[in-house]
Amino acid sequence: MVQKANTLLRVEEMKTVFKTREGNLEAVDGISFSIAKGETVAIVGESGSGKSVSALSILRLLDSNGEVTSGKILFNDLNLKDLSNDEIRKIRGNEIAMIFQDPMTCLDPVYTIGDQIIETIKIHENLSKKELRERAVELLKLVGLPDPESRINVYPHQLSGGQRQRVMIAIALACRPNLIIADEPTTALDVTVQAQILQLLKDLQSQFGTAIILVTHDLGVVAEMADKVVVVYAGQVVEQSHVKDLFNKPQHPYTEALMKSIPKIDTEKDRKLLTIKGNVPSLKEIPAGCRFHPRCSFATDKCRSEEPPLFELANERVSKCWIADPDLQGNWEAPLSIDENGSEYDINPHLVSKNNLLEVTDLKKYFPITKGILSRTIGHVKAVDGVTLNIHKGEVLGLVGESGCGKSTVGRLITGLIDSTNGEVSFDGKKLSKVNRKEKKIIRKRVQFVFQDPYSSLDPRMTILDIIGEPLEVHNIAKGSSKRGRVGELLETVGLSKKDMHKFPHQFSGGQRQRIGIARALATEPDLLICDEAVSALDVSVQAQILNLLKDLQLKLGLSYLFISHDLNVVKYISDRIAVMYLGEIVEVTDAETLFTNPLHPYAKALISAVPIPNPNIEPDRIILSGEVPSPSNPPSGCKFHTRCPLAMDHCKKEKPELIDIAEGHAVSCHLYKEEARL
Repeated sequence: MVQKANTLLRVEEMKTVFKTREGNLEAVDGISFSIAKGETVAIVGESGSGKSVSALSILRLLDSNGEVTSGKILFNDLNLKDLSNDEIRKIRGNEIAMIFQDPMTCLDPVYTIGDQIIETIKIHENLSKKELRERAVELLKLVGLPDPESRINVYPHQLSGGQRQRVMIAIALACRPNLIIADEPTTALDVTVQAQILQLLKDLQSQFGTAIILVTHDLGVVAEMADKVVVVYAGQVVEQSHVKDLFNKPQHPYTEALMKSIPKIDTEKDRKLLTIKGNVPSLKEIPAGCRFHPRCSFATDKCRSEEPPLFELANERVSKCWIADPDLQGNWEAPLSIDENGSEYDINPHLVSKNNLLEVTDLKKYFPITKGILSRTIGHVKAVDGVTLNIHKGEVLGLVGESGCGKSTVGRLITGLIDSTNGEVSFDGKKLSKVNRKEKKIIRKRVQFVFQDPYSSLDPRMTILDIIGEPLEVHNIAKGSSKRGRVGELLETVGLSKKDMHKFPHQFSGGQRQRIGIARALATEPDLLICDEAVSALDVSVQAQILNLLKDLQLKLGLSYLFISHDLNVVKYISDRIAVMYLGEIVEVTDAETLFTNPLHPYAKALISAVPIPNPNIEPDRIILSGEVPSPSNPPSGCKFHTRCPLAMDHCKKEKPELIDIAEGHAVSCHLYKEEARL
């Protein structure tokens, strides 16, 4: 691509190799890109494609067995690859800084946040103790941390996720670097906090002219933040383009498939999501020819045998695909565009009756706060504070809200993993508090849980046969050869092979492990699945496969789901109705379409406005919420949302609103609609 006069960083044919017992593995194979002053370049691709390794290679932050073996990393024409360890340390944090994905693991828990900011400044600048503290307070103000003079003395665990990420940005900005490398900086954050952080990065960039390399798999964030996009697959750049050109007309089949596999707010619910077959190849088994050909709908014999070069296209674009070869234009053997629409789902026959499978009434869970040697109770964390909801047979109810609002606790209360403080859960007409132990076991068989992280929820020492077969034995459903046969059936139901039953969890990819988790949940033939962030840890391509699987199972088996997630695009696509939760309470419930076209509660409006839109041609109209979510141990009086609500009135601070019906199937808890409900 053409190099600009104000180019800050230029990466040329960079190769990164990891030395292992099985030989050298090439994680990055000849990546090239550049970034100019004040520009944002996004690096995108699935897990294992080499995004993060590319970013870490620039600052030489690789593990001890990793090394940049060839190519150039030119920062202001200084080749970082050839610098000594002492020389590269002078660059890190001072001229190039890094923001990591998980601030909790990157911040030292035994030092205050002020100490950690000051440490960065001290390495590169000679300032007095007073000047160092003043600079730290100034940086915390800059990143919007409330009350920085007192917060400078707190420890990381005393801050929320969004606040910790702000501290990470403050540390990165400590020496006013020219370039910031942000590795998935908003992946672990709620949409509202993500919107705040993205706006903060934009403001700081315009204020200081800082260049940003943004490593992410979220195409909505890419569309909003990036000027240029580098698409990486199996350690190579497969496409590079200005952001609008890329989204308007991708030139590589991989880019196009990625974009069409993500659910969007306007995605039709009755259509399957397009998926990319297979997985990113292992570094030990890189395919011959084009590395994407085993998963590509357009692959020909030429793709299987010959690796394409990077073809230069108009408007500073490149594409590593034979389709872009000017000599082959008009003579390509395969179709040149992916079908826009997946196949259509049938009408769900299980939803016709509208019979309640689950009813939750005024459910509460208070965790005691204890103090002293005698563990005296001095207060309560009101994790769930009076939740009322219902799920029909064959229905998907989405449950959304920010981290800490009590979504996962509701799921655990329904399954009986934890006991409630108050309220009632009724399943298929039976109150769980009134049933005996035998009946409770039968109900637990009919209500199953799918966890967020399939790796930590599967025992690494057990085979897949034992993992899926365990609930079959516990509930006396099948043993011996019949258990083996049933496990084989379940694996095939979720799109795996029955030959996989003797493998261990580590032998599967993340998406395959999530399928195993779903197969285990289906073993007892449940009526209700509680999916707690079941797709949030997955790549968009794998996420599409799992969402299609869940929809297929819903139609085939008549399953109901409580689908807990903070990804509103996913919730909109899979849910029939959605409940919005804030600080332990339901604030709005309605069908999915109505919530996204006509949200009523100010919190629901802010949530939906904060969803990143994967289209750079649309300027999002954001409602940025001020402040942080209050602590559930000391919630505000009156309406719990009034401290952050742009429409709050005096009586919102004193009087708690009730959840009231304002239309058929649409309930809201807000004083603004009290009169409408009465009418």
